[in-house]
Amino acid sequence: MSVQHAGPSRGRRTLVLLLWLAAVLAGVAVISSTHFSADLSAFLPASPDARQRVLIEQLQSGVASRTLMVGLEGGKDAAQRADVSRALGKAMRASGLYEQVQNGDHSEWQEAGTFVFDRRYQLSPDVTPQRFSVDGLRDAVTDTMSMLGTPAGNLVRPLFERDPTGETQRIAEGLIPATSPRTEEGVWVSRTAPRAMLLATTKASGSDLDAQAAAVARIETEYAKATQGLGAEAPKLQLSGAPVFSVQSRDKIKGEAIHLAIVGAIVMGCLLLVAFASPKALVVALLPVLTGVVAGTAAVALVFGSVHGLTMGFGSTLIGETVDYAIYYLIQARGAAVPGTGWQRWRDLNWPTVRLGLLTSVCGFAALLFSGFPGLAQLGVFSIAGLVAAALVTRHGLPMLAPDGATGIGMRRHMARVASGIVQAMPRLRVGFVVLGVVAMALMAWQGGALWRASLSSMSPISKASQELDASLREDIGASDGGTLVVIQAADEQATLRITEAAGQRLDALVDEGQLSGYETVTRMLPSAAAQQARIASLPDAATLRARVAEATQGMPLAPDRLEPFVASVDAARNLAPITREELAQGPLAPVVRALMFERPGGGWASLIALHTTDRFDKAKLVAALAPLPEVQVVDIGAELGSLYDRYLHEAFVQVLLGALAVVVLLGLYLRSLRRLVAVCQPLLLAVVLTLGGMAALQVPLGILHLVGLLLIVAVGSNYALFFDQLQETGRADEDTLASLMLANLTTVVSFGLIAISDIPALSAIGRVVAPGALLALLLSAAFAKRRVR
Repeated sequence: MSVQHAGPSRGRRTLVLLLWLAAVLAGVAVISSTHFSADLSAFLPASPDARQRVLIEQLQSGVASRTLMVGLEGGKDAAQRADVSRALGKAMRASGLYEQVQNGDHSEWQEAGTFVFDRRYQLSPDVTPQRFSVDGLRDAVTDTMSMLGTPAGNLVRPLFERDPTGETQRIAEGLIPATSPRTEEGVWVSRTAPRAMLLATTKASGSDLDAQAAAVARIETEYAKATQGLGAEAPKLQLSGAPVFSVQSRDKIKGEAIHLAIVGAIVMGCLLLVAFASPKALVVALLPVLTGVVAGTAAVALVFGSVHGLTMGFGSTLIGETVDYAIYYLIQARGAAVPGTGWQRWRDLNWPTVRLGLLTSVCGFAALLFSGFPGLAQLGVFSIAGLVAAALVTRHGLPMLAPDGATGIGMRRHMARVASGIVQAMPRLRVGFVVLGVVAMALMAWQGGALWRASLSSMSPISKASQELDASLREDIGASDGGTLVVIQAADEQATLRITEAAGQRLDALVDEGQLSGYETVTRMLPSAAAQQARIASLPDAATLRARVAEATQGMPLAPDRLEPFVASVDAARNLAPITREELAQGPLAPVVRALMFERPGGGWASLIALHTTDRFDKAKLVAALAPLPEVQVVDIGAELGSLYDRYLHEAFVQVLLGALAVVVLLGLYLRSLRRLVAVCQPLLLAVVLTLGGMAALQVPLGILHLVGLLLIVAVGSNYALFFDQLQETGRADEDTLASLMLANLTTVVSFGLIAISDIPALSAIGRVVAPGALLALLLSAAFAKRRVR
């Protein structure tokens, strides 16, 4: 007698599969138009305070985020490096991709020099009524004449008759950075290595990684052209700076995510193929995984408008959990008395347990949704959407494709025997696990807060060699270390300039004390209108100045008539219009002005003062000096990043605890038994404690993503604990259930083990927590089963 097949009807199967396909295609369509980012600013707070907002603006679009440092090291000699530097600099300027390119070649600054000379009486801070008194003129002219006999006299002599008080020289001294590079063969060179140096600022925002990648690639292309024909004697190109780091991070995260996904899929495929001995079962098992990744990515894109690379990397971790659903189904749906009804038996007996495991995972990750950090919230959205989609596909889709689960036997019987042996042996180790748990807690208590000592920078995938090259180039360039910024914010442009000038006066005192070697401020090129008016008002009329010059030069080897061009220049300057930002916007000084002063996104204006500190620098004195100016803030970037990370970590702790509490409440409501609730929770708690204890013993600095890994231990381990609770209630060890638990655990441990050896610190942190934690969760669930299953 033939057995009637009782699987889903053709109409139902077609409808479910079409809906599934439509949902996947819709997700793919969303992903195809999504922007993927990789900068760490996604892991900065969405609602920052005033200092943090300044920091975030600078990280995303400030001049530091757009600055490239270029080194040309080695080669034949200094002359060859200088030729390549000039050719490369000229090509970069002509490309239009860079706002500013500097290499010590002053030929590009002739226009700027003309502007400074023409506007010297509005720009020079020494222009005061005293300066143009008889005594002031005598002192200034004497100082300038003393310069004529020095090597600098060649520069001063052509300007002397029009600028005998040396205002141009005074302005130039202020514009030259306190720690500028050494010059050789007419270009910047390193003080310690055979290396020519260039400094460039890109036009594009630091957050526009595609444009930054194009700017970096253009340098490499122009370098290849500049060194064409030099062969092995060509100097080597060295590149560093925030744009290089951002592009490298994105490429590395993208490559690593693809690599992990491919390797993980191959390893998972081999494991499943061995377990099921069925290519069809292999394909079916991977469908919930792929659907989960598509759903998670699309959900993040819809909610946040973009997807961070680390979120995609995290997506590969979902392979470890979502494949469990398919394994449970394919094994547990087998053995139906009536062909085609295995899915119904699984739905009635096992789906409630899988569903409860899903809900505990959702509760855990839901806590991340309320994070004030977009990066962490993305992980929450991705996890929840991915897990729910994978579970729904398992519940409704897989029965349409494999109504009776996997047909092949494969290694499942062997796995079931091994699992049964583990189940029988583990309870004997219960006391040992408890002792280890006590030791782990003592170790954690001994280390205290020092256990959580990872930093935000520990999430960066930039290599130590790249960081060392950056430090070397930065020292050669003599750039501000960027560690401390003075930020001025005001309602309008002129107020910002006036306060910046007031701050500069206080910083001058610190320069005199030796706290600072100098500082860079926009007011040296764009003084406030008030300051310009005051300087112009200091200039006497032609007749008065002529008389004062005659008196001041008495006894000097200088005829007063020789300074008539000076009198004419001062008289002309009295009628000049004030210098404005709009006037500078089209000139050679525009990049410098834009870097140090900008209109804030939320309204108002801001200016930055970049400090060049000395070994005697004391931040407390800087803060005290600027304290009378409430619009001025001193931003210690290192301290602010540390503060951000502390807040980030504190939030994550609270969210993880709330998530764990939600999981316990959910389990309590479902199990309605304190005994069963304790039986389910205690292996999860002990797995977390032992994992943390192991990290403490190995002196691993723990951080945010280790916390996320702990959530994953609870999410994955809850499935094991619930199945053991189910086995306890039925009183027998179902062979298929034990085999499915062992295979699911094996795939989870292997997938997270692969992630643990990733070169991306953020991903390896998760893998190193979840791989051992998931294994412990299974073993402990077996060890703490209240009644030995048969």
